[in-house]
Amino acid sequence: MSTLIRGGTVVNATGAVAADVLVQGEKIAALVAPGFEVQADTVIDATGKYVIPGGIDGHTHMEMPFGGTSSVDTFETGTTAAAWGGTTTIIDFAVQAKGTSLLSTLDKWHSKADGNCAVDYGFHMIVSDVNDTSLKEMESCIDAGVNTFKMFMAYPGVFYATDGEILRAMQKARETGATIMMHAENGIAIDQLVAQALANGKTDPVQHGLTRPPELEGEATSRAIALAKVTGSPLYIVHLSASHALDAVTKARDTGQNVFAETCPQYLFLSLEDLAKPDFEGAKYVASPPLRPKEHQTELWRGLRTNDLSLVSTDHCPFCFKDQKELGRGDFSKIPNGMPGVEHRMDLLHQGVVRGELSLERWVEISSTTPARMFGLYPRKGVIAPGADADIVVYDPTAEQTLSAATHHMNVDYSAYEGMELTGKVDTVLSRGKVVVDGDGFHGGAGHGRFLGRDLNQYLV
Repeated sequence: MSTLIRGGTVVNATGAVAADVLVQGEKIAALVAPGFEVQADTVIDATGKYVIPGGIDGHTHMEMPFGGTSSVDTFETGTTAAAWGGTTTIIDFAVQAKGTSLLSTLDKWHSKADGNCAVDYGFHMIVSDVNDTSLKEMESCIDAGVNTFKMFMAYPGVFYATDGEILRAMQKARETGATIMMHAENGIAIDQLVAQALANGKTDPVQHGLTRPPELEGEATSRAIALAKVTGSPLYIVHLSASHALDAVTKARDTGQNVFAETCPQYLFLSLEDLAKPDFEGAKYVASPPLRPKEHQTELWRGLRTNDLSLVSTDHCPFCFKDQKELGRGDFSKIPNGMPGVEHRMDLLHQGVVRGELSLERWVEISSTTPARMFGLYPRKGVIAPGADADIVVYDPTAEQTLSAATHHMNVDYSAYEGMELTGKVDTVLSRGKVVVDGDGFHGGAGHGRFLGRDLNQYLV
């Protein structure tokens, strides 16, 4: 079957051009000059719209256990919501529990995802138990298409890794070409601040932000960068939220070190004021790192423009307000950490274009092309070009929408962006040539998505 997307403006990270796009089967066959006669089984009218590569969300947590509960989006519901928002690839985290092997963890996550995803997917591996066996298993994971390994400087007793353990994992990454991803917060100091707040009767959700100050994110980021420099390992800072951490990343990148960082929409659009909402409403906004004072947003947008922040992922980890977030009433430390967002990333980042924070090409770059290159999927993904997978979004830049839990497709009972009015909306989504979203209809389904074994980071020098 062939499809012609006609009349639109094709936007890649390298520029925008008026062109028609011919799809044959699952691949893009050609870009055609407007008006050139081409025969196709189906024609999609993209007049007045952008034609962009499908979004790649490099940081999601579907069906993830945390704090005695689990994130509520399954791989089916989460990837369906992703498709509605123009994201055609996710990379989720397989979570190693202490005392288990990396390979058995990978098998477990395959059993959750395989046959259940509506769009294509890959995995990162969370390494919470560093020993001779797990270090050796990192090599087997790479052979299985998983070459990014996340570690934590936070959550003592759960995921926390010592500097020595981080150093050993980084040495293995240097040896194999893998990339270490880091949750950079000083968890030891944070735990003391949390205990002190609770002892003083400070239990409201805003304390989650106040006990995880930006200075401790900056310190941990600087420490991770130093360890990476000593070992020669590539380093990727996940969900960077604070100017302190961004300063450390910027300095490292200016020296040519292989250091990269992502931020998330919640840090660009939400703030500590949301965590401070009364009547426990702030619990909806509990994630780690926490939302920061608004002045950090300006620096994060600047980092996106200058490429000190490489891309934007969501850290999608939804917990319902009722029965899950409410576990932390009277003790903010028991609120499950995580927020929903996989459906709205592309639209929220388009507001950066609307507001003049980002160019049109940079929007595509940080939401699709850079993730494809960072995580070893380019040029199969992340570009509108002959030979690439036909993961294509027809995007209406003038459509208006209001975000709400009443209309979103994520399996969670609230929206972190309730009532926010946006300009721009996904019109049509193709996943490997198949129309999965068309106007107000979903035409995809579980099992369409395929596992993506990934190559190494293409930005390494």
